[in-house]
Amino acid sequence: MDLVLAILLVIVSLLTRGGMCGDRLLVNMTLVRRAAAIGAYCLDGSLPAYHIHRGFGAGARNWLLQFEGGGWCNDIASCAERAQIRRGSTRHMNKLETFSGILSNNATHNPDFYNWNRVKLRYCDGGSFVGDAKFNNGTLLLYFRGQRIWQAIIEDLMPKGLRFAKKALLSGCSAGGLASYLHCNNFNNYLPNATAVKCLGDAGFFLDSPDINLYHTQRTFFQRLVALQGIQKNLDDNCTNSLSDPKQCIFPQYLLRYITPPLFILNSAYDVYQFHHILVPPSADLHGIWNRCKLNPKACHPDQIHLLHAFRVEMLTALRSFLFNSSRGGVFINSCFAHCQSESQDTWFAPDSPQMHNETIAESVGDWYFGRNVSKKVDCPYPCDTTCHNLIGGV
Repeated sequence: MDLVLAILLVIVSLLTRGGMCGDRLLVNMTLVRRAAAIGAYCLDGSLPAYHIHRGFGAGARNWLLQFEGGGWCNDIASCAERAQIRRGSTRHMNKLETFSGILSNNATHNPDFYNWNRVKLRYCDGGSFVGDAKFNNGTLLLYFRGQRIWQAIIEDLMPKGLRFAKKALLSGCSAGGLASYLHCNNFNNYLPNATAVKCLGDAGFFLDSPDINLYHTQRTFFQRLVALQGIQKNLDDNCTNSLSDPKQCIFPQYLLRYITPPLFILNSAYDVYQFHHILVPPSADLHGIWNRCKLNPKACHPDQIHLLHAFRVEMLTALRSFLFNSSRGGVFINSCFAHCQSESQDTWFAPDSPQMHNETIAESVGDWYFGRNVSKKVDCPYPCDTTCHNLIGGV
């Protein structure tokens, strides 16, 4: 009877807190029931959510929060479409989420953070968790409440142990990586002074850069995003007071100097999203001259490679002060054609993961967080890095 009871308890634990499916760790969704009290809704009015897998042992009082990514919507039409899919509604999301890479609970796959409390914040506002507005024309109602979603999730996690955190890392990938820059100071303010708070932006260093036709496509996109979703009031005051156009503070390159906790910047110098949407957006290549190059960097012509190298230099120039003046900052800028490298096991920590100076991304981040080694690594230009996976189809 004791054996049967023990087996039943294990099954219940796996169903309620997450379980292994083969080599995958599947973690259940937690809806934030109290979010409605502060008007924290997804685009469609559904409740926000997160997935949590509890830490243990030496990591029981350490917390890793990972913002989910997934682009943005900056007009009513695209936000209305988004509200009907998982990017805008928890009603359409999978209730079980795979935890891998930096979220893995396997010490072999995630040596420094495997036993931490690990939380994935689901993305359903389309504005990198910083909007605060609402649209209602009588027939269509959309909530742009990313800032309140962030607040609701943090307040839900506080009594679950976050308020007693010894170490904390705020991370995210893509639009979630941008959110980790935008919320780093605020995260630090929520936690006790004794907590070692640090932040990691993965593929979130979106450049304010002109496209191949010298139009500022991404700047225009972000300006519309900020205006629609009421983001400006939630941008860093020190940054907005320093620029003639406060909306620009959504770009990490302008915000960087005002982020106070230690920060790690993980990005590809040839980030696939930025290659496809900032440097060569569809509007700048109506005849598809770049199509083959976008699908395979080996098919790029020399003049296209030259422009890609120039884009890399622009990113390094934007990071120059951080690279040379930040004593607490970490950097891993490789030359892989990829986008988001912390959540995928292949790129985070595996036998054939991307490396620089014989260190994987996971090892570099761990060295930085725990102060084991100075970790500022910048790769040589493409195609010199033979460890790249070049996940060019991943966007």
